[in-house]
Amino acid sequence: MLAWSISSSGFSTTISKLVAEENSKREYGNIKRVLSICIFISGLIACFLSFIVFIFSEYIAINIFKNEYTLLSLHIMCISFPFMAIGSCIRGYFLGMQDTIVPAISQVLEQVARMITIYLLASIFIPMGLSYACAVGVIGMCIGEIFSFLYVVMIYNTKINKTKKPNISLIKYTSIILAMAIPLTANRVLGSFLSTIENILIPQKLMEYGYNGTQAMSLYGQLSGMAMPLVMFPSSLLTALAIAIVPAISEALAKNNITTIRQTVSKAFMITSLIGIGTAGVFIFFSNQLGITIYSQKDIGWQLLYIGFLCPFLYFHVIFSGVLNGLGEQLLIFKNSIISSVINISFIYFLIPIYGLYAFIVGWFLSLLVINIICVLKLKAKTNFSINIINSIFKPILCILSSGIISKYCYKFLILNYNNIISLILALAILALIYILLLFLLGCLNKKDIGIF
Repeated sequence: MLAWSISSSGFSTTISKLVAEENSKREYGNIKRVLSICIFISGLIACFLSFIVFIFSEYIAINIFKNEYTLLSLHIMCISFPFMAIGSCIRGYFLGMQDTIVPAISQVLEQVARMITIYLLASIFIPMGLSYACAVGVIGMCIGEIFSFLYVVMIYNTKINKTKKPNISLIKYTSIILAMAIPLTANRVLGSFLSTIENILIPQKLMEYGYNGTQAMSLYGQLSGMAMPLVMFPSSLLTALAIAIVPAISEALAKNNITTIRQTVSKAFMITSLIGIGTAGVFIFFSNQLGITIYSQKDIGWQLLYIGFLCPFLYFHVIFSGVLNGLGEQLLIFKNSIISSVINISFIYFLIPIYGLYAFIVGWFLSLLVINIICVLKLKAKTNFSINIINSIFKPILCILSSGIISKYCYKFLILNYNNIISLILALAILALIYILLLFLLGCLNKKDIGIF
């Protein structure tokens, strides 16, 4: 992930934005030049990273991972970096052209190739020991990246307009690209670095609170490996929306169509609010049941309960980042990342030893609240988008409270006749159905909105 952050995260978003702008002007030669420059720079960085990781793999395995079994995997992993970087750039081109089908198929192809590779090699490699067992997963990852790369290259070659010449010089466009890509890349790299600091500090500070080493790692493992992925899973829809919104807003901005931008931002806010509040209700009303059914652990329920309240703020952050990228506000995103991490690390360092893991959750909430307020103020200043507080916030809260209470009573009845899994699935289906129905009845949703989802 760090290699991806350094080599291609900033370039992929930059391509998406610039391609959308040039496509709106029908400057197909400039599109090809943008992609060529980004592929060259991103591929060069990826090759350099492959070389560095390969040369220093023994040092990384023994001194950083403190596990010599990772050495073989590090060697194999280096192969994937260039394919990953260039493939990511080309996917950015398709997103800029507002063609989401090709990136979607490439990612599905990547996962399928990875699973088939692991399935075929597992029985051969796993008996050879832990080092080879780990290598199976990495080989699968490499094969997946290569297949995804070959697919997007093949489709790109059939669709690119090769006749029109660029009207912007190579040097000028390179400077434009770097001006956009460097803050984005720095943001991702800094995020990875600060996340690493958080990962190191939290178990240490939990031990200062009173847990022993095993208890501290176990508690943090529950939070980072179980509760947080489950809470973030519904945001996959919003992540896709955030990616798709970048070229749409960039194209509207290139045409100076502020009305379209304003409507897009307002609609994105509404969708995010409805999904965030609905998801929060799921985790608040069924936290213990989800913990038991999915992880067979009741003590993870309190984490799902408290993090559940963060869902709307987490999801707003996802969608606001996409909108700000489209508006060219990469520097603000970078600043927000620093502000968020400073708040989180401050709570971790000073308050976890006093209040335990609750301090981390409160700090996380405060950081999300601050950066979301900054984003809203910035978007209001740039687009003057409207927020219907009643329809976007108060009515959905009323809807989720009503549907949550009803579905909770239904669950108590269902559990008498069915097992945990069936009862929970039916209860959640009832909650979703009632929630959506109430949103329609109260005027928060209409038939036109369904097309957006």
